[in-house]
Amino acid sequence: MIIRKHYYVSGRVQGVGFRYRSYYTANNLGLTGYAINLDDGRVELEVQGEEALVRDFLGLVEEGSFIHIDGIESYDMEVQDLEQKFYID
Repeated sequence: MIIRKHYYVSGRVQGVGFRYRSYYTANNLGLTGYAINLDDGRVELEVQGEEALVRDFLGLVEEGSFIHIDGIESYDMEVQDLEQKFYID
């Protein structure tokens, strides 16, 4: 089943390659969405794809050097049928 999740991720997630790791992880898993830095030090993400892959996504991103997730706010979203890639901003 295809799902879409919206995340606010806090911790050591800016200046440590979190967005780039998210990009490469999403592409390797065939997921779509985006990752952007927020002014308050968190990263905002939306991730869409097969449910099991979306659920594993943040754990795989956190395996990157220097990245440490302290908190995650998660929300279910409507699937965007036309979205075809994951991007970072």
